[in-house]
Amino acid sequence: MKRITIICLALVAMLGALAAPVTISARLDSATLLMGKTTALHIEVVQDRGVNGQFTVDHVDTLNAMVEIAGRPKADTVDLGNNRIQINRDLILQSFDSGMYAIGPIAYIAGRDTFLTKQLTLKVMPVRVDTLSDIHDLKPVESVPFKFFDWVPDFVADWWWLWLAALLLAGGGLYYYHRWYKKGLNPLKPERKRLPAYDEAMLNLRNLKQRQLWQNGQEKEYFTGLTDILRVYIDRRFHVNAVEMTSSQIIDTLKQNDETRAVNEQLSMILEIADFVKFAGARPLADDNEMAFQRAMQFVEATKPVAAAQPGGEGGGKEVAR
Repeated sequence: MKRITIICLALVAMLGALAAPVTISARLDSATLLMGKTTALHIEVVQDRGVNGQFTVDHVDTLNAMVEIAGRPKADTVDLGNNRIQINRDLILQSFDSGMYAIGPIAYIAGRDTFLTKQLTLKVMPVRVDTLSDIHDLKPVESVPFKFFDWVPDFVADWWWLWLAALLLAGGGLYYYHRWYKKGLNPLKPERKRLPAYDEAMLNLRNLKQRQLWQNGQEKEYFTGLTDILRVYIDRRFHVNAVEMTSSQIIDTLKQNDETRAVNEQLSMILEIADFVKFAGARPLADDNEMAFQRAMQFVEATKPVAAAQPGGEGGGKEVAR
C-alpha cells in the first residue's frame, strides 16, 4: 500500500507539471493598414510565475523587409491566480510600402523551450495622391495675418464701398436729425431773419384774433395761444426765461423791472384768467375774452422799445423802453 501511494503521488505531480505549459498568442488591431499609418500587434503569454522568458523581437527593428517596429510600449503583467501570470506585450507596426505581408510567427523562449504564435497577415493599402494639390514643398507653417474680409459674406466684401456709402449717409442723417431737425432748424434752407420782439408779438396777436378760437368754444386753446405769445415776447424783450416759468414767477420777476412795473397788473389779470381756463376748466364770458386780448395788446404796446435820438443826428440809435 505504501508503494502504491508513493507511485500515485508521483503521477499526480507529473500530471500537474504537464498541465501548466507556456501558451502564446498574437493579434493585430487591424489587418488592413494605410501606408504610413500605424497599428498595434498584441502578444499575450501565459506561464507559471517565476519562469524566465524573452521575446526574440526585442532584439530587432523590423518584422520583415517591409514592416517596421515603430514603438515598444512597456509590457505589463496580470496575476491569473494558481501561480499563473499573463504577460501582455504590444508592438507598434508601420509600413511605407503597399502589399500583403506575413507577420510572425513571433517566438518566445522560456528556458530550453521556444513557443511560437500563429502567423498573421497585414495588408498595407496605398495612399491616393493628387499631384495637382497634394504634392508640394514642405515649408514651416506660417501664421496667416487676420484679414477683415475673410469672415464677411461675399456680397458684403464685393460691394464694400456701397455699404460704406450707405453707412455714411445713415450717420449723416442721424446727425442732421439730432442737430437740426429736432430743434426746428433746417441748414439746407437759408434762415429768415427773425422779426423784432415787438413786431413778432403784434403779428402773432393779430393772427390769433383772426382764428376766432373763443368764438367757436375753444377758450382753452385761445388762452394757451395768448399766454404763449406773451411769454415769448417777455423772454425776447426782457431776457427773462418766461417760457419755463409759472404765472406767479413771471409776475414776481417783472415787479422788479422798472419798465414793466406800471403794466404788470394788466399781465397779472391775463395770466390769472388763463390759469382758471386751462387748469380749472372755467368758461369765461365773451367780454372777459375780449378784455384779455386788449390787455395783452396794451402790455406789448406799453413795453415797446423806441429809438432814442442821438446827439448830432436824427432818428436811429439804440432802442429803449417807452
